[in-house]
Formats: sequence, C-alpha cells, structure tokens
Amino acid sequence: MNDFFANNIRNIAIIGHSGEGKTTLTEAMLYNMKAIDRQGKTSDGNTVSDYDAEEIARKISISMSLCSAVYKDTKFNIIDVPGFFDFEGEMLAALRVVAGAVIVAGAQGSVSVGAEKALKYCLSNKIPTILFLNGIDKENSSFIKTLEAYKEIYPTKIAPLQMPIMENQKMKGYIDMLTGKAFMFSDAGPKEVPVPDSLKSDYETAKGEMTEVAASNDDALMEKFFNEEPLTNDEIIKGIKAGIKAGTAIPVIAGSALFNRGVFNLMDDILDLIPSPAERGIADDKAPFSAYVFKTLADPFVGRLSLFKVMSGILKNGMTVLNSNKDKTEKIGGIYALRGKKQDPVNNLYAGDIGAVAKLNYTNTGDTLCDEKAPVKFDAVEFPQPVIAMAVSAAKQGDEDKVFGGIAKLQEEDPTFKIEREPDTGEMLLKGMGETQLEIIVKKLKSKYGADAVLKAPKIPYRETIKKKVEARGKHKKQSGGHGQYGDAAIRFEPSYDADFEFVDEVVGGVVPKSYIPAVEKGLRECILKGVLAGYPVVKLKCTLFDGSYHDVDSSEMAFKIAASIAFKEGLSKADPVLLEPIYLYNIKIPENYLGDIMGDVSRRRGRILGMDLVDGEQIVSAEIPFSEMTKYATDLRSMTQGRGSFTMEFVRYEEVPAELTKSIVEAAQKEQN
Repeated sequence: MNDFFANNIRNIAIIGHSGEGKTTLTEAMLYNMKAIDRQGKTSDGNTVSDYDAEEIARKISISMSLCSAVYKDTKFNIIDVPGFFDFEGEMLAALRVVAGAVIVAGAQGSVSVGAEKALKYCLSNKIPTILFLNGIDKENSSFIKTLEAYKEIYPTKIAPLQMPIMENQKMKGYIDMLTGKAFMFSDAGPKEVPVPDSLKSDYETAKGEMTEVAASNDDALMEKFFNEEPLTNDEIIKGIKAGIKAGTAIPVIAGSALFNRGVFNLMDDILDLIPSPAERGIADDKAPFSAYVFKTLADPFVGRLSLFKVMSGILKNGMTVLNSNKDKTEKIGGIYALRGKKQDPVNNLYAGDIGAVAKLNYTNTGDTLCDEKAPVKFDAVEFPQPVIAMAVSAAKQGDEDKVFGGIAKLQEEDPTFKIEREPDTGEMLLKGMGETQLEIIVKKLKSKYGADAVLKAPKIPYRETIKKKVEARGKHKKQSGGHGQYGDAAIRFEPSYDADFEFVDEVVGGVVPKSYIPAVEKGLRECILKGVLAGYPVVKLKCTLFDGSYHDVDSSEMAFKIAASIAFKEGLSKADPVLLEPIYLYNIKIPENYLGDIMGDVSRRRGRILGMDLVDGEQIVSAEIPFSEMTKYATDLRSMTQGRGSFTMEFVRYEEVPAELTKSIVEAAQKEQN
C-alpha cells in the first residue's frame, strides 16, 4: 500500500444497533474497493472483519476490526464496531480516532435503540455522521416511514441525500436529492431515467426539508431561504457540511448492504462530507511524531498487535519511540495496514493515518507513543465502569495460574472488564458490561489459552452484628502430662457505635495478668472473622474484658486465646445476632416513559427511592437498594428499557436483613459450609 497523506485519508467508524448490517456494509465497501474478490456473509462466517471464532459462532461482532482499502485514490480506514451493548467500550475507543461515523440502521419504520444511542453520542461530541438506512429491500421496510421516525426525534437535523426507487420490494435505483435526477442500477453503472411520478411528491417534500436543514447552518443561506430564493447544489452541500461539523445535520441515504445497493453512493458521500484529518486541522506530518494507541490485540501465537492513530509526524520502520505513559522506549519493528486479520506491511504511516505495530513490550490501550525529544501525552478514553460481576474460578484444581494468566492477557484486548478479589468472600470476581461479555471471556480463555473457567453468581458479602449487651465467660482447662492449659476470661459483648471492633481492658486486681490480655484481644480479633449466625464477619462489636483467672504454671497465651473464643461463641449466641446486608446507592438513568415501570421494580427489590431528577430529557431515579437484589440488574434494566437505561452504583452502608429473609440466608450458608 502506498503512502497516504492527511488530505487523502478518511477514517470512519461503522456503528449502530447489533444485527443491522454493519459488518455486511463493511464487506460491501471492501468489495467495491476491490480489496476482496467476493462479498462474504455474516451468516456464512466468512466476512473479513468478523474473524474471531466466537464472532463466527455467535454471528455477531465482539471486537472492533480495522479494514484499510483505497477508493478514488483515497485511503479508507474503516473500523467495524460491535453493536451489542456489552461492547460499548469498543465504540468509544473507535470514535476516539476517526473523523466521522456511518450509523447503520434498519429501514423498518422505527428508530432502533443502538442507532439512537450512537446518534446521541456523535451529535453531542460533534462527530460528523451519515445515517445509512439498510435493508431497504426487506419485507415491510419503508424509507419514508423510517425517515419520519427519525424526524420525530431529530426534527431539524434530518437531511435525506437520496431517495430509493423500489420495484417489487427491491431497490432498483435512486433519486439524487441535490440534482433531482433519477438513476437506475445496471451492469454498466447507474443509468439516468425520469423521476417516477409516484415519487415526485415525496421527493419535493424531502428536497424542501434537506434545503431547510442546509440553510439553517449558514446565515447567508438562511436569508436566501426566507426570501424564497432557490439554493444551488453547492450551497446546499456547503450548508450540510457545516451542519455535519456542528452536529446539527444528519445526512441520510438508503441501500442494501447485502445486495450492494447504494453502497457506492455512501462511499462517495463519505469522500464529500466526512472531513479528512487535514480538514480537521489535527494532522501535521512536519511535526514531531506522536500516536495514540486505541486497541490492543493479543494472540497466543502471533503476539500482541497495537492499533494506533498517528496524531502528528511520521512513523517509520526501525524508529525508537517513547511511551510517555510508561516512560519506556519501544523499538518499531513492523508497521502494518490491517484488513481484518490480514496484515499488509508498510514502511511509513503519516499524520492522520491509522495502522498497527507488532510486539511492543510496554504499550497498552490508551498509551501515547511519541518522539523522545518532544514528549506528549494524549488523554485516554474513559471507558464505562463495569455493572455486573460473576465469581470466576478454574474448572480444574491446579489450573488457577492458567486461568488468571489468560484473563490478564484478555484484559490487554478489552479494558472494559476487570478481575478483582473480593476481600470479604475470598472470591475472584470477573466484572464487566454484561453477561454476554463475561461468557465470551470464558469461551476465549478456552479457545485461546486452553484454560477452563467456571462462572457463578457471586456471594453476597453479608456481615453479622449483635443487638443487645451480654456477658459470657470462657474457661479453657486441660490437664495432660507435664504442663496443663488454663485460661479464664469474662467478657462483656455489646453493640459498638464508633468502630467495627473495639476492645476494652477493665481488668482490676491482676486477675488476668497484663501479659495475657493481648492474647484475649487477638483471640477475639480472630473470632470476628466468622460469626456465630452464618459464618460472616462480625462488625460493630465492643468487647470488654472485665474479669478472669489464671494459673501460675498452666496459663499461656494460647490458653487465653482459646478462652476468648469460647466466650465469643457463647456471648454472641445469646446477644441477638443479626445479619447485615450491603446497601448501594443506584442512580438509574432512563427515558421518562419508563419511569413507572422502574419505580415499581425498585420497590419490588426492597429499594427506597430518594428522588428523581430530569436531566436532558431523561429521568435519573436515585434509590438505595440491597445489593443482593441487584446482582443481574444490568441485564434486567436492558430488558425493561429495551437497552435505553443505564445506571451507576456506589456503596453506602450495611443494614439489617429483614427477619423473614434471614432464615434462608443462614440455611444456605450453613449448607455451603457443610
């Protein structure tokens, strides 16, 4: 592949709802650019960008895929992005390095959740966007109805650039909204025909709406529009471009990625409407080298591959560069242009271009590579926090290193999941964006690293405490050959309001020698790790040693530790022990029409609603809810809101478990211990 400079590069992310044809569109574009000999299908598992075994098996994209090819002397860096909600982090990383996005949406007369969320993100971040209405030839599809559905949400932004001509539910051609000319597809290319009479009215309406959107983005054009003066095609394009840049215009075209209809039109629109890195003014190949790493691919056979965008300067083979995040130097040993898993070696990459480099030692996703003499550091993508956790363990004893070593390698590819030890339960928790993501991680562990792992619901980190003051005496007396064992400790147990554990020495008269008092405290500290009710840690406990006795010969630190444990078990058993459960504050963000359902659901989960706040047209419900009721809330909320809801969570405190639930929790804990 030749060298390409910033003005001849287009960096595009293909985004939108899962299953609406993003990978198929990428495939059609690559075919049209003669980068592949035939157009593969997701259903056949032979597409360029879905090459991972799990992607082929599930027929969905799991990881972003970079595909580079050339069209009209311009290099297209196409990033095919997963649409499934569990992989939102892939979209955020891809949009960090592109100059524009194509949102692929079905033409079924409605707005899909994925398209809505993608548009919202692009508009709010002023990422130039084209909306491609796909599957126009599917049964019950309608370009006009779908256009109207988008206008309801974005009434002043929708600008259709073309209108499909349909015959027997097949797209046979299109009307160019700018020129008013109609074209029919043929083997020799588009052939001009008269505008069909049946579409003239729809065309005039859509042309007027497109002209109004163009005029609204330029004061001079708006004045002409209000004076009912016609706008030229160049003026309309100028207004649409200004709107795209400002996030106030959404150009729309239609087609069928599967049958390669309308895809050439889309590619031409990308050239005309999506800015090059040079037009965005952020790519200077005369400046010192710098690059941002937005994705890492880890393969047990090939090694690590770092995907990056050259932000300035030129990257050349053999260069030594600085990783400014790690303050380490890296040797550039191989630069590639990618087409899915295919790697085409290149000698140089210029500012604005996207590529990959192999086998860097210290570099991870989010790092900056730069000239050693001109260090710089780019802000990393802020990925969403995990919202679901599952306990993960090795399926076979002895394979722990294999499992957790594999998970560490997979984290290099996907920074949106975490692995953490829960200190209270001792479990290793795999935390991520959804159940599907966690399931796929376990599948990849097996296929890539031969490590079998098991997922299960995490234990709830309950606590125990007491509700009343009691006194108990623990006496340990044992006679055997030689020295015996003797320890006697009288301890008062009561609720503490100042600390999780308090130890007070009220011994008078030396009935327990000072040298043994630390042993009593140590014995109690060991005991609170496992309460008498269900074996959970004990908190908010005050222990006062007030009496006891000892033996000159047989007493020892161990004997007093054992005496303390005897007193602990007896005392706590009669001090009204209760279970405590963790309470979290949840801020649940939803469209207003789901408010009633969410509030009812919160109540069913024993939650207390603290308030509601309307922000940017969405309701944020604040509620305190027991964690035990929310372990799979990410999945449940998506189901209740068709994927439109989201939430954050923050630990608040522990509260007493209702009596009617305590019995089953205790029984389950005892069963597990036995």
